[in-house]
Amino acid sequence: MAKRRKTVLVTGGGRGIGFALCKAVAQMGGNVGVIDHLAKPVDEFSELSEKFGSKAVYEQADVTKQDSLETAFRNIVDSLGEIHGCVPAAGIAIDKPFFEHQWEECQRVLAVNTLGTFWTTKLVSQHMSEHGKGGSIVMVASIAAQGFKIPLQNISIYNMSKAAVKGLAGPLAVEMGPYKIRVNKISPGIIMSPMTSALKTQYPKLLQMFEHAAPADRIGVPEDLTPAIVYLLSDAASFTTGADIVMSGGIHAGTLMAWTERSM
Repeated sequence: MAKRRKTVLVTGGGRGIGFALCKAVAQMGGNVGVIDHLAKPVDEFSELSEKFGSKAVYEQADVTKQDSLETAFRNIVDSLGEIHGCVPAAGIAIDKPFFEHQWEECQRVLAVNTLGTFWTTKLVSQHMSEHGKGGSIVMVASIAAQGFKIPLQNISIYNMSKAAVKGLAGPLAVEMGPYKIRVNKISPGIIMSPMTSALKTQYPKLLQMFEHAAPADRIGVPEDLTPAIVYLLSDAASFTTGADIVMSGGIHAGTLMAWTERSM
């Protein structure tokens, strides 16, 4: 990544998993362009260039609005030049019983998580095809899209949105093959981030259950995901496309039967 000074576009890169990825890319010598709805990113974002000698550009935009997304994308290209990799990581969730879901909020989740990923990927892949050098796109799905090994409810629309991302990645890897554009996805488990921070206060027992049920015996952090994403973005993964890397602490494979005793 440092050798070619690759540039990676990250949506949702203003904080959480997205920012952790930006930092990892900068550490590896790459440039980062971020599109996020936040007025400003975490304070550490402004230090990326000074610390790692990489360029870091931030654009506030709404990935669900065509004009907003396209303008932000053009601004990043104008600032950083050719885009070599993309991680559409912008995502939101609703935590409430199925019968209480409202039309507007469900539409918003699908617009951000699913269509935001779709349209960002379309913009970037068109850009990559025009430059003729290929590239790498890493989508963020979830083990929620393939079913947990322990019961979890109240996030139906989130599960649905991530299942759609999972359904998009595979066929797109085939379709983008002739353009030398690789499309992969990661499927994280429970990762502590601003989106999941409510678990600490609202559902401490649920959080404890996930922690002790996972073979890794802990909850994930954003930095657990970044090595795999950086790999998929790099030339080291030139023969990897259509893949799904699951990072759940092992909970997708099964749970530790003795989690209740261990948590007492």
